[in-house]
Amino acid sequence: MIIANNVNKSFGKLQVLKDVSTHCDEGQCIALIGPNGSGKTTFIKCLLGMVVPDSGFITYRSRNIVHDWEYRSHIGYMPQIGRYPDNMTIAQVLDMMKDIRKQKDHIDESLIDSLGLRSIMHKRMRTLSGGTRQKVSASLAFLFNPEVLILDEPTAGLDPVSSQVLKDKISYEKERGKLVLITSHILSELDDLITHVMYLQEGQLRFNKSIETLREDTGEEKLAKAIARVMQS
Repeated sequence: MIIANNVNKSFGKLQVLKDVSTHCDEGQCIALIGPNGSGKTTFIKCLLGMVVPDSGFITYRSRNIVHDWEYRSHIGYMPQIGRYPDNMTIAQVLDMMKDIRKQKDHIDESLIDSLGLRSIMHKRMRTLSGGTRQKVSASLAFLFNPEVLILDEPTAGLDPVSSQVLKDKISYEKERGKLVLITSHILSELDDLITHVMYLQEGQLRFNKSIETLREDTGEEKLAKAIARVMQS
């Protein structure tokens, strides 16, 4: 579905991505993991078309994304920190995105209900707590029933009940054949979700392997312990 081929990216003299090549397929839930400064955010921005690689390329369904910006309509993105117009209500933000996307069919508002946003749609964004903003971001990411979901620290700031609701939704969409990429520093949150682990370090892709293979290679069942063993090797 998504293939990265020898992707390089530098900002000034700092090379952030170094010959990153990998593929991500339907039905996978991939944990994108690495130390701070490893290139995770830049790689995500390349997938979203927000950053153009200096060399190499990325394809979505066999088409180079540089020449096919429409592919982004198939991606749902949840940023780590969502920023929205302060004076708009939750309802207005959702309606604005619907107007921008001009998508009338296959709208998925299930998270709006299960995260308890329906009863507070009149509240303005400036009055919301960080956790409630996260709920809005999550609802927007899934709203247009995208084929690919890119979720950056999706459970950060959520209460335990909302966190479980979101994880259940991620699992459901994975079973429906969606491709899900998740970045998180709370690795324990990912144990029951992910099928694969993509590990970046100093801009280089160390590996992209199934969670079962990673467990066999490290002898560790928990993702956090498996990654710790990898980092020590």
